[in-house]
Amino acid sequence: MLLVAVSALIISSAVQAEIKIDTLHISKRITATVETSRTGWWEKARFGMFIHWGVYTIPAGDYGGKYIPGLGEWIMSDAKIPVATYKDYAKKFNPTAYDPEQWVQMAKAAGMKYIVITTKHHDGFALFDSKFSDWTVVKASPYGKDLIRPLADACRKFGMKLGFYYSQANDWGNKGGAIDHGSWDPDQKGSFDDYIDKVAIPQVKEILTNYGDVCELWWDVPTDMTKERAAKFLPLLKLQPQIVTNDRLGGGIKGDLFTPEQYIPATGIKGLWETCMTMNDTWGFKTNDHNWKTSTTLIRNLIETASKGGNYLLNVGPESSGKFPAEIVTRLEDIGKWMKVNSESIYGTTASPFKVLPWGKATTKALSNGNTDIYLQVYNWPEDGKLVIPGLQNSVLSAKLLANGAPLGIGKIDGNQFLNVPIKNLDPVATVIKLSIKGAPIVSPYVQTQEANGIITLAPGLADFKAGKGGQEMRAEGGSDQNIGFWVDSQASASWKFIVKKPGTYQLETLVAADRDSKFKLTSGTESLSIDVPSTGGYGKYKKVSLGKFTFTNPGQNVIALTSDRSDWNPVNIKSIVISPVN
Repeated sequence: MLLVAVSALIISSAVQAEIKIDTLHISKRITATVETSRTGWWEKARFGMFIHWGVYTIPAGDYGGKYIPGLGEWIMSDAKIPVATYKDYAKKFNPTAYDPEQWVQMAKAAGMKYIVITTKHHDGFALFDSKFSDWTVVKASPYGKDLIRPLADACRKFGMKLGFYYSQANDWGNKGGAIDHGSWDPDQKGSFDDYIDKVAIPQVKEILTNYGDVCELWWDVPTDMTKERAAKFLPLLKLQPQIVTNDRLGGGIKGDLFTPEQYIPATGIKGLWETCMTMNDTWGFKTNDHNWKTSTTLIRNLIETASKGGNYLLNVGPESSGKFPAEIVTRLEDIGKWMKVNSESIYGTTASPFKVLPWGKATTKALSNGNTDIYLQVYNWPEDGKLVIPGLQNSVLSAKLLANGAPLGIGKIDGNQFLNVPIKNLDPVATVIKLSIKGAPIVSPYVQTQEANGIITLAPGLADFKAGKGGQEMRAEGGSDQNIGFWVDSQASASWKFIVKKPGTYQLETLVAADRDSKFKLTSGTESLSIDVPSTGGYGKYKKVSLGKFTFTNPGQNVIALTSDRSDWNPVNIKSIVISPVN
């Protein structure tokens, strides 16, 4: 795996029925997917399993007794392992504990609707029987059997859709394959066009012909893939007329899906998108990678992805034996327990109508009668028993806890509707409430109100972003721990509206990350603060910064604007700005 930047966003090819409502508050589009759509199943699935498996699980991050930083499946490239040496690893690849039916059952129990497995990664080692290369599990390993066929059989048996990852360009083990950072072994030399014509295209034909229905084709890293080379692969897709493809073939071919890697877009993406993420820090198994995300994080990543209209493709990296590490099994079981109760709030849903919710996330389902079900996934349970639904203008027809069906009372406070909820949540990860409303959601812009403790938190996701003429906007990025990023234009700005209940002087603080020294400004009314930011050593290295003080003389709505100091500004990332009363 390697993150590939793609400039074009993918427009869904799904046939959709649309209801559009324009109001004084906001224009909102709710879409209901038509069943006959080629991508209809995919848009409903929301959750899939990615599997990275291959010869790289033998060194598992170690070469010559040394730990090799980076991704497990990239060790051949990162350590510049000679081709012959690397191919010797295949002689030890004998996954006798491989149980594809168990894999599929674990995926199904976790609530996953499809599986995508690496049939051939960048090392060129094919997990299937191929007539067009000897660098395969059948010909080069003591296991000697096709690993894909029994998985395809297991998927059919248990009603799981199966998709294939195939590295169409990068190939470090077959002569002539592209190499992203340049070759390191004479045995890799050869014609890239010969490789395309004699290895890649015939192998793609094999995987699209020999294993039954293929739901998704996952290209990756289109090094040296010109428009002409990429076009050669397109006729093969006719072998699977219902297949969904991603955006990484190259040559300007957009495919169906945009594929964010290791992040969830802060505001979602127009069209179909699938975010792929690891459970730890690597895709392919490494013995020394123990930085596992918690089950809570993984479940909330799934929720957040669905709340923004995308699919969550969660990776597992089996050991060389064919077993899933215990940490993966435990996390799949935890996700399955949550999904068993709450999957209705994930499958078949569309994006949240709310720009932000202070206590969690939301998903929606447009109903055939014109009404809408909204699923509220609550992370932070209200201590006072009142869950405020900010900005929702529709009449609420009913509200209940999804887990047990218990009805909830409805009220109104500060112009917002709220639900009377039990004192204790049902699930600390995310308690789900099913809200049925009249019509399609009408949501007025959310203006943040000062908390009871006097603090106001200006989150990146609540900002209004503006670009200068011909320039680029900043963006909110990240999940629950967001930051303002992509601030690459000195003319770009961000602003927040918020309500102050208690006039007075307030201290402002934030966390910043900068590769070089920078300077920016904060403005509120007639007051302005100029902030010097020394380099923190990189855009991912955050340090706490005191921004100064503002005085808000009257209760009511205020605005703070963030702009560059053009004389000394350099790109900088900024977390939430915390405004605290000075006392």
